[in-house]
Amino acid sequence: MQATLTSKGQITVPVKIRRMLKLKVGDRLDFDETAPFLKATKAIAPGGWDNFRAIWKNPYAGMPAVRALEEMRGPVDLPADPGSSGR
Repeated sequence: MQATLTSKGQITVPVKIRRMLKLKVGDRLDFDETAPFLKATKAIAPGGWDNFRAIWKNPYAGMPAVRALEEMRGPVDLPADPGSSGR
């Protein structure tokens, strides 16, 4: 997929990419100046994380870590301890 750079340094983001990233008019992009290639990502809106944090409810709050992991990935059968005789 290609885009042409204008004399003003602008490009049009192809429709397929805009749809994939759910970009809409007014959205901002962050460019990674350290990447050895052109890398842009959709910028998080100012206050976006604060808004998310305010409404997010942790479904694992107060749950022991082992139980939370089992809820997320299912129970895990661990291999036998090589130090035990198994008798």
